Amino acid sequence: MPSEDFEPPLVDAHFHIYDPSLPLAANAWHRPPEDAGVERLIRTLDENGIMFGVVAAASLHGEYNDHVRDALRRHRRLRATAVVDPRIDRYQMERMAADGFVGIRLVWRMLENPPDITSPDYRMLLRRCADLGWHVHFIERPERMPGMIAAIEAAGATPVIDHFGLPKAENGLDDPAFRATLEALDRGRAWAKLSAGYRLTPPSAAKDYAEALTRATGGERLVFATDWPFANHEDRMTYAQAVSDFAEWVPDPAMRRRIGGRNPLQLYFA
Repeated sequence: MPSEDFEPPLVDAHFHIYDPSLPLAANAWHRPPEDAGVERLIRTLDENGIMFGVVAAASLHGEYNDHVRDALRRHRRLRATAVVDPRIDRYQMERMAADGFVGIRLVWRMLENPPDITSPDYRMLLRRCADLGWHVHFIERPERMPGMIAAIEAAGATPVIDHFGLPKAENGLDDPAFRATLEALDRGRAWAKLSAGYRLTPPSAAKDYAEALTRATGGERLVFATDWPFANHEDRMTYAQAVSDFAEWVPDPAMRRRIGGRNPLQLYFA
């Protein structure tokens, strides 16, 4: 657990808001068991001393982003990403930006046959993200990650890689998803999230990945996130534990302030 003088991160860069009443996508992999709406989120942030946050679009609801839009309008301390149709027009994206959306999210890791990110529609979408200064958050299978990153970079947009790249811990630092993450960071455009270590097997491997990322980047272009409300792990993970994990992953207070404060303010709130 963090010491009594532990300074909590200023920004949580990845969580979800949803409840059982929201429409589910046809390929939803999880059914929310309880309310995890914006008011509960705000209470949770306040209880843990966190000022700002970023709602990550949940694949569970497909292109239904209405509840996130409403949350952004009520709470200006929040920003968000959205799942969108690749044919969305720039005018709609500009209206979304005014509400507080700062990027899109591609959640294709569980898809056997994902969309073609090099298709004309997706090239147009990625270019519009670049033109608007939006980020492209994603999680993908290791063998498909290099192609996705290349397409995002080629469009001039900013890749943001979720959850350390979700490496398989048994592969150590040589895991192909993690190597692709390091290589993208080394090129200087991509960002990565120190988040969801509890999804690794074992979770303790997250510390090794965090150390490797901070060593490779000096802490630049890294952000911290909790992944609240811990979909499919609701009964095994808590917000306080996620914040405590961050203190273990990054023991240096100055580095934590950079990853938990300056960096995400630059990426999401500048």
